[in-house]
Amino acid sequence: MQGPAIDTHAHVFRQGLALADARRHTPDYDATLTQYLALLDAHGVARGVLVQPSFLGTDNSHLVAALRAAAGRLRGVAVVSPDIATEDLLALAEAGVAGIRLNLIGLPLPALDQPAWQELLAHVNTLGWHVEVHLQASRLPAIMPALLAAGCRVVIDHFGRPDPALGIADPGFAYLLRQADSGQVWVKLAAPYRNWPAPDCARAGREAARLLLDAYTPDRLMWGSDWPHTEHRHLASYTAATQWLDAWIDDAAARQAVLADTPLRLFQFTGEAR
Repeated sequence: MQGPAIDTHAHVFRQGLALADARRHTPDYDATLTQYLALLDAHGVARGVLVQPSFLGTDNSHLVAALRAAAGRLRGVAVVSPDIATEDLLALAEAGVAGIRLNLIGLPLPALDQPAWQELLAHVNTLGWHVEVHLQASRLPAIMPALLAAGCRVVIDHFGRPDPALGIADPGFAYLLRQADSGQVWVKLAAPYRNWPAPDCARAGREAARLLLDAYTPDRLMWGSDWPHTEHRHLASYTAATQWLDAWIDDAAARQAVLADTPLRLFQFTGEAR
């Protein structure tokens, strides 16, 4: 990889942590900070973003400990309740958190028009954070208008999660492309195996990336490894994730923007890259 690359989507956890009651996955292995930093070093990636795993719920203590241990090399995306106290948000910010995640796969949409959510979104904006959304493309029209109306910066996970049977023909993916005009939306080019069969990750990801580049430009796109790939560990590796990006984007300047320039700004990294 060229330049101070940033991996904008990874998770760290270990067995024995308290798990959320409602969860889609229960890992039977550890994904440690030490392992993750070693992968960054081995692949020439300067910095990373740790995303709170859905199975840990709103207990962000392991995420915060990892951010503090990494001494500024990492930023974080937390999962919080809408009634979280302001001082707790400030503590997360101090630790290096730069956004909150709404992981809504298999869950009802939150009532973002309610006072608690409106207050939380206002705090998110004041902190300069973003709202990361993990949701099937077909459901994006039901939540994005409220986030945009609240003035939030919105990050969409994993190519927008188009229906595997439809791919780029998914009307929800077309909706996502139209949201580029808002200037408030970013998209992560990550985890293609969550959208397409493993043999199609390079080809199908390239088709989707081409449309996203046309709509969003590299200034609104970012790359993530999705390490440790959770339920899809048998389909992916860190090396494969870096190779997929090379297959998706030919232009070196565009890749540099996606890998470094855009996430440097959005995640508010400071100091010199390693």
